[in-house]
Amino acid sequence: MKITNFYLPTLREAPTDCDTISSKLMFRAGMIRKLASGIYEWLPLGLIVLKKIEQIIREEMNNIDGLEVWLPHLLPRDIWEETGRWNLYGKELFRLKDRKDTDFCLSPTAEEVITDLVRDELRSYKQLPKMFYQFGTKFRDEIRPRFGVVRAREFYMKDAYSFHKDEKDAEEYYKKVYDAYCKIFKRCGLKFTVVEAATGAIGGKFS
Repeated sequence: MKITNFYLPTLREAPTDCDTISSKLMFRAGMIRKLASGIYEWLPLGLIVLKKIEQIIREEMNNIDGLEVWLPHLLPRDIWEETGRWNLYGKELFRLKDRKDTDFCLSPTAEEVITDLVRDELRSYKQLPKMFYQFGTKFRDEIRPRFGVVRAREFYMKDAYSFHKDEKDAEEYYKKVYDAYCKIFKRCGLKFTVVEAATGAIGGKFS
């Protein structure tokens, strides 16, 4: 495509409410625009960059036998009640009702739905380990959206979920995922530091 046919609305200065260097650069380069607090539009250049990063991640996930899936964004209340997180998530969870007055939520994460998907299909330990990953939109009603597209109310995320025969197998696979992400960051030319983090409402022993 000729550059004259491309849509690249650059800015001399980023909006005054940008709170990170990365978001300022993305605005100025014509990669994103803000529709409302925590809600962003991805412009052509931004989407090109996003898809290139997505492909790097996909290649490294496939290298550790990850299987790509596409999970729904609209989730029924019952699977969230089953795990106790319908109430645990609090006000961050976007909740809605359909015309039959049935409760749903917009997916902030996908532990419930991926577990529901495989619990009747994975019948033997011989089928394990299995890791499923996806790229998709997530929703969290952040009390104070910040850091540009990183902590938004609607955001694009890659998430992965693995299933194992025992804790030892899970820890060994965690190391593979750890190494895969190190490769991803290096391929993207990023300098990074690994830190421990609280798992919060997501759960788990370590993150």
